[in-house]
Amino acid sequence: MIACMCEVCTSGHPHDKRLRSSIKVSSATTTVVVDTTPDFRYQMLRTQTTQLDAILFTHPHKDHIAGLDDIRAYNYFQGKAMDIYANFMTAEAIQRDFYYAFAEKKYPGVPELNLITIEDRPFNIGDIQVTPVEVMHHLLPVWGFRFGDFTYITDANSISSESKARIKGSRTLVLNALRKEKHISHFTLSEAIALADELEVPEVYLTHISHQLGKHEDINKELPAHIRLAYDGLQVTL
Repeated sequence: MIACMCEVCTSGHPHDKRLRSSIKVSSATTTVVVDTTPDFRYQMLRTQTTQLDAILFTHPHKDHIAGLDDIRAYNYFQGKAMDIYANFMTAEAIQRDFYYAFAEKKYPGVPELNLITIEDRPFNIGDIQVTPVEVMHHLLPVWGFRFGDFTYITDANSISSESKARIKGSRTLVLNALRKEKHISHFTLSEAIALADELEVPEVYLTHISHQLGKHEDINKELPAHIRLAYDGLQVTL
């Protein structure tokens, strides 16, 4: 947290140094990223991601879309527009915030985007099947995504029974847990644990963590064995 001197923000442990929440999903032939955070450029450099086939967006908040301009490097090296997938509300926000990429007369070098509006049904990107899972971020509908046995949910504080049915059967779940205290639009730590138990997912990682939650090692000691805090650079193989 900028300007904060709490024990988490001043911790020397690498797992307490978190960028904004995003994931990369790779198969044998296809690579997609979920959300282009303000840290997108550094995240791609740090992970040496030289191929990117598409971007999926969960919702239009700035901490999930602000880094989109930096896809222009992939436009250049891959020689084509980037496919980006979003719901109607997020698509509107992207067209508004990155208006210059959608102008009738474009300035040379602007991002080249192929904007695809997604609805509540599965689709494929290359050999990766994507199943949207709608969750609620207070009053805002947000997409979670299921990839085979792996489900990613961020920025949620309630999930319908229909969406829970789409998550059930996952081997791995990534779920937001902002802090211990109640929050208007995010699951708390106890709420996330209860939901993970309800869904009976055997491996759970908690993400979108605030510095208010506490230090990584301390919180992990409080958690059940099958639930861990996620951290930057975590890799899960299915």
